[in-house]
Amino acid sequence: MSARSAARRAVRWRRVVAAVTAGAVLAAAVGGAAGAAAPQAPDQRSTATVLQHGLDDLHDLGVSGTQGLVRDGHRVTVARSGVADVETGAPMPIDGYFRIGSETKTFVSVVLLQLVGEGRLRLDDPIERWLPGVVNGNGNDGRHVTVRQLLQHTSGLYDPTGDLDALRSAEDFLAHRFDHYTEAQLVAMAMQHEPLFPAGTHWSYSNTNYLVAGMLIEKVTGDRWHTEVRARILKPLRLTDTFYPGDRPTLPRPHAEAYQQFAPGEPLVDTTVFNPTVAASAGGLVSTTTDLARFWQALGRGQLLRPRQLAELHQTVLAETVQGVRSGIAYGLGIMWIPNRCGGYWAHFGDMPGVSTLNAVSPDGRRSAVFYRATVLADPERASAVMQREMELLDDLICD
Repeated sequence: MSARSAARRAVRWRRVVAAVTAGAVLAAAVGGAAGAAAPQAPDQRSTATVLQHGLDDLHDLGVSGTQGLVRDGHRVTVARSGVADVETGAPMPIDGYFRIGSETKTFVSVVLLQLVGEGRLRLDDPIERWLPGVVNGNGNDGRHVTVRQLLQHTSGLYDPTGDLDALRSAEDFLAHRFDHYTEAQLVAMAMQHEPLFPAGTHWSYSNTNYLVAGMLIEKVTGDRWHTEVRARILKPLRLTDTFYPGDRPTLPRPHAEAYQQFAPGEPLVDTTVFNPTVAASAGGLVSTTTDLARFWQALGRGQLLRPRQLAELHQTVLAETVQGVRSGIAYGLGIMWIPNRCGGYWAHFGDMPGVSTLNAVSPDGRRSAVFYRATVLADPERASAVMQREMELLDDLICD
C-alpha cells in the first residue's frame, strides 16, 4: 500500500466527530424524540411509554443513539431513540447487532457451572490443578485461587485492561485497534502485577478472572470457550444472532456506529471497527437485544442450570468497589444483584469502546429488560447523569 493510500485509509477510519451538545444530538435524531408532556408516575404509564421516555432522556444527555427491549413472558416491547450514525442521521436499528462487553461473563459462567453440574470440575478446585503455571509470579499463586473466586471476582488478580495500547487514548486506539490477543497473552500481562489482595478476602472486578475462565473451559472440554457457549447456550435457546467474531473487526448489518470519548473535553471517536480479541472470554460476544432478553429469561427460569448450580450462581458477596453506584449491589458467579424499590433484580453490565449495555431480569425470570447505548462519555458529570438515568430506567422497567 502506498503512503498516499495509507493516509486515505487512516482518514476514512478516523471519523472523529466533534463532541456535541444534547440539543444538537436531539436535532439530528430520527426515530424517537423526547416527549413534550410532563412525565407521569411509573405505575400510570405503559411499558412502551416508560421505555421510550427513558431512551429519549439518555439521548438528551448526549448519547448518539440507544435502543431497548422488554420481554414480559412472551410479550415484547421495543423502542429506540437517536441516530445510528451522526454523519448520515440514519435512525437507530430496532434490533441491531452490538458488542455486549462484560455480559459475555455470564455466558462463560453458565458454561463452567454446567461443567460443575456434570462432575467435570469443582468450584473449589484450585486453578493450578487445571492450568499449571498460568496464575504465577509476582505474588500470584494459582494454588490459592479457586474457580469460584474467579467467577465471583474475589481472586484478587490484577486487571490489565488499562495497560492495553488500544484503550489508552484516541490516537492509540486508531493505531492498535486491529491488534490480536489471546487469553493467555492477556493473563500473562496481568501476572506482571502483584495481586490486589489475598484471594477470598475482598471483591474487585477484574477481566483477568474471566480470561482464565475461558482458558479453563478449553482445558476441561478440549474446545474453545465460544464453541462451548454456542453448543450449550446459543443453539438450545436458538439465539441465532449471538456469536463470537474472533479477529473479525466489523459488525453485521444492521448496527449503530459506536462513539467513544477517551478523555473529558475530547471529541467523540468512531470505535465501531476493531478486533474484539482484546476482550475475548471476558467481553467479546456480539448479540442483539432480542437474543439477550431471551437469554436472561431462560437463565432466570432455570432453563440453563440445574437447581444446585443455579443456587451457586446466586450466592453473592458485597461488590465492594461499586457501592457508589448503588448501596447493596452484590455479585454472584457472573451475575449481579441490584436492590431496588420492589426488591431487586439480577443483571450484568457490559462495556466495549463506544458501546454500553445494561440488562435486568426479575427474580422469577418472567420479565427481562435490555438496552444499549452507542456512546460512552468521559466527561464526569454527563457520564454520571447517564448512569443514574439508566439505573432509574431499569428500576421502572422491572418494577413495571
